[in-house]
Amino acid sequence: MPRVKSGVAHHARKKKIMEAAKGARGGRSKLYKSAKETAERAMRYAYRDRRKKKSEFRALWITRINAAARIHGLSYSRLVAGLKKGGVEINRKVLADLAVRDADAFGRLAEVAKNHQ
Repeated sequence: MPRVKSGVAHHARKKKIMEAAKGARGGRSKLYKSAKETAERAMRYAYRDRRKKKSEFRALWITRINAAARIHGLSYSRLVAGLKKGGVEINRKVLADLAVRDADAFGRLAEVAKNHQ
C-alpha cells in the first residue's frame, strides 16, 4: 500500500483558514494555530448572531412602531390589538417602515386601530 501524503489538501485547508483570519491583529492573522482559533471563534459568533439578528430587528421595529403609535395617542399593544380586531394583517417590519417613511398611511392604520378597540 503506497503512503498517502496530504500536502495539497493540507495547504488548501491552511490557506482557507489564513484567508478567514486576514483581518485579525498580529499573530492571529500570521500564525496558523492562532489564526485557526480566531477563525473558528469568528464562525461561532457569526452562526449565533445570524439568529440573534432576527430578534434584534424585531425589537427595533417594535420600538419604531411604539414611537409612532404614541404620536397618534395609542400604545404599541393597543395599536396591534386594534389592528388585529380590525382585520388588518400587516407584519411589524412593514408597519415600522410605514411609521418611518409614510406617516399618513400609518396615521390611517392608527385610526383603524382606534375604531376597533
